[in-house]
Amino acid sequence: MAHTVSRSFGIWRGLRIVTLLSLVRWESGCWGMTLNSVALHPASSRLHRAEAGAVPHRHKRNWVWNQFFVLEEYTGDEPLYVGKLHSDVDKGEGRVKYVLNGEGATSIFTIDENTGDIHATKRLDREEQAYYTLRAQARDRATNLPVEPESEFVIKVQDINDNEPKFPDGPYQAYVPEMSPVGIVRTALPNMDREARDQYLLVIQAKDMGGQMGGLSGTTSVTVTLTDVNDNPPRFSRKSYQFAVPESLPVASVVAKIKALDSDVGANAEMEYRIIEGDGLGVFRVEPDADTQEGVITLQKNLDYETKSTYTLKIEASNRNIDPRFRAQGPFSDTAMVKLVVENVDEPPVFSSPLSRMTVSEAAKVGTTIGTVSALDPDSTNSPIRYSIDRNTDLERFFNIDAATGIISTAKALDREVNAVHNITILAIESLDPSQVGKGIALITVMDVNDNAPVFAIEYETFVCEAAEPGQVIETISAVDKDEPPSGHRFFFSLTAEAAGNLNFTLRDNKDNTASVLTKRGGFQRRDQAMYRLPVLIVDSGSPALSSTNTLSIRVCDCDSDGSPQACGTEAFLLSAGLSTGALVAILACILTLMVLVLLIVTVRKRKKEPLILDEDRDVRENIVRYDDEGGGEEDTEAFDMVALRNLNVARDSKARRDVTPEVPTLYCSRPPPYKITPDNGIFRDFIWDRLKNADVDPSAPPYDSLQTYAFEGSGSVAESLSSLESLSTDSEQSYDYLSDWGPRFKKLADLYGHSDSSNIFSS
Repeated sequence: MAHTVSRSFGIWRGLRIVTLLSLVRWESGCWGMTLNSVALHPASSRLHRAEAGAVPHRHKRNWVWNQFFVLEEYTGDEPLYVGKLHSDVDKGEGRVKYVLNGEGATSIFTIDENTGDIHATKRLDREEQAYYTLRAQARDRATNLPVEPESEFVIKVQDINDNEPKFPDGPYQAYVPEMSPVGIVRTALPNMDREARDQYLLVIQAKDMGGQMGGLSGTTSVTVTLTDVNDNPPRFSRKSYQFAVPESLPVASVVAKIKALDSDVGANAEMEYRIIEGDGLGVFRVEPDADTQEGVITLQKNLDYETKSTYTLKIEASNRNIDPRFRAQGPFSDTAMVKLVVENVDEPPVFSSPLSRMTVSEAAKVGTTIGTVSALDPDSTNSPIRYSIDRNTDLERFFNIDAATGIISTAKALDREVNAVHNITILAIESLDPSQVGKGIALITVMDVNDNAPVFAIEYETFVCEAAEPGQVIETISAVDKDEPPSGHRFFFSLTAEAAGNLNFTLRDNKDNTASVLTKRGGFQRRDQAMYRLPVLIVDSGSPALSSTNTLSIRVCDCDSDGSPQACGTEAFLLSAGLSTGALVAILACILTLMVLVLLIVTVRKRKKEPLILDEDRDVRENIVRYDDEGGGEEDTEAFDMVALRNLNVARDSKARRDVTPEVPTLYCSRPPPYKITPDNGIFRDFIWDRLKNADVDPSAPPYDSLQTYAFEGSGSVAESLSSLESLSTDSEQSYDYLSDWGPRFKKLADLYGHSDSSNIFSS
């Protein structure tokens, strides 16, 4: 607190000194010159001057003030005292108040309106703002009117040493070529080697105040990196290498990799490899790998263990970029010997020719020899070879091959027109090792023979106009032949012997594989004959020559003036009856529509499995099987199945299955049957009804219509035999009158299900 008071006192004393100097300058003739425009004139002074006239008088200054100074970075708890403002008008009676405006007023600087004391309420930083310009004014407390004019003053922030030196661009990077001599860059050691140490870290300190006590300091780092120069040659880690190479390795495969080491980096470590000596110059080659700088040895020719089993290469590795400053140190290259040992591999048989071309006539008989293929085992074992045909390439088995000799022969008749070329794969299999299989191709071309007769090229639609003149060309015909003779086709056209003497048409061979059909007369009438058929004989030039007779249909038409047909053949008669072409089309459309509807109805009924003929008794379904064996007594029940005899008119017991609701409620009502049930068939009737009742109440039966088996033995067999065939013997006294009632029904069912002989329905 004592420090603050003494500091403020020093500032006040300074102000008094500056004020006295200003007054001296004013008295020496500097009229109107005042310090910072703060000299104020009271009203009494102005009146006195007016009364005295224009004679100037010296006026006392009313403000006691000066520039204020305040130290930056004040860290005390109380506001920092800056200085004091005072006006002579203020007599200490409390009638004057002081007001402060300008930069930082109220936010940074405050003034006691009673005493004029100025304080700083915030810590100041000269590096941010060095001074503040403010305005002060004294006002009457009662009227708030100024008693002094407003004046400006400055508060300057005094600097203290609170900022250490800083390196604006740090940390720094520096690059120095290795082996640099002292002078280019100031280094502490001569001949620094990057391969020994490639980077150095330096820490630099800067102090202010000339390094005196109390000064601040700042540091930065400088990383010095030694850049590489090509001062190291490549070196192989070994002088000789050996690798094994399978003889089956394909061309362009990688055989081995070797690498020379270079302590340099980047472009200075890039390598070049080459074979300078050895017996594998044309078989192998070596190239550098751009990423790993390895020497990659690749195969250029196929290997054969039986021919040569070892190769020796002398390979040189050298730097691609050599620094001339270090060339005198010696050669920047190194060499190593590489031995390549060829390994024997069990190889499959090899055909003497991978593609064998053969020809065979399509008329060749089965068993005709076509050609021979040959393959050998390339290994030293020289295993015997067996031949076979890959049947995936000869699915129809047209050819056979002798397993021992490789002779290929025909196994079926050939047809060039179906398949002119057969491309089959021949397999050569080692007898000692069947897993070794070689493959060859046999391309068999089938030679053509003249086995196809010529025919019309197209299906001609020929017509002749009723108004045609004799000798008029009505059609030009041509022919085709499936055969392909070497010299091309030559066809000859003529009418057959039967048609040569007709009076209607004739044929002219144009000698260019075409022929013209001409009329021999005029006056054709479609009413008399609507269609003519002209047999044409076509002969080819093969050996032997083949021929065929082709019939040309010629319609008689009513033509317009340009010769275009208007009405032809039978259509003329319909037109003459008054039916137009549109009417004919409509009739045909109706017929087609009816046919489609009938087809749809039939298709739907087939899908629903409904008979086309509806019958009121269609609910009665049976499966009747006829057989002529003796039977096996009780085993007869397994011999056939009979669908439950079911008719809506037959009385049933009202007791039904509990798990099924009858679709027709009246199905089980008791009512007399509409047909006569004689006492003779009572046993059969009871038997059927009992079986139906059991099926209806069976809880294990499915809830839908099902087939039931009924094996009725009957009673009263004279022969006392269990066979159902014996029960139908004519010698039995058993009555079968019940068949008189059931017979017509079974006949109807038999007709419905396609049984032609209904008399044998109960032959079993």
